[in-house]
Amino acid sequence: MVDRGDIKEFIQSLIIAGILAAIIITFIVQSFVVDGESMEPTLHDGERLFVNKFIYRFHPPERLDIIVFTPHGAPRSKFIKRVIGLPGETVHISGGKTYINGQPLKEDFIKEMIRDDFGPYQVPKNSVFVMGDNRNNSADSRFPTYVGYVNYKSISGKAFWLYWPLNHMRIIKHQ
Repeated sequence: MVDRGDIKEFIQSLIIAGILAAIIITFIVQSFVVDGESMEPTLHDGERLFVNKFIYRFHPPERLDIIVFTPHGAPRSKFIKRVIGLPGETVHISGGKTYINGQPLKEDFIKEMIRDDFGPYQVPKNSVFVMGDNRNNSADSRFPTYVGYVNYKSISGKAFWLYWPLNHMRIIKHQ
């Protein structure tokens, strides 16, 4: 026979667990699935990772952070890209190299040299310029009508831990 006190305690535990899960997902950490090949070789299609949702409340994104954000051209989607340009900086891509304020960016994390030239363009205030590590197969800030510059308000958080598949589990390095 089931005791009414046990049922009440079980329901209270479920409610508390639900509230805690909602708080964690809303303000602290959330899980995301990599969809596509734009971040190869760093991240692969179908991998799952955790995103720190509160870190940018304390400081703005930094160069080479891997962020999750909502692109203005796809408001129901989440993209995962790497921060390349910071507010006020000029981004220019020429001859397969990325330049920030005229200085070449060290990019030993990219899949292959970029084919197309871009810019120069200046990153607006409170925004970042992002690109995928698979530069020739990435919808990113180079496409202004779809992604463009990413406003701080559109950023969900910083990727920090890849947890699936288990044999690829690791802390995500941001170079």
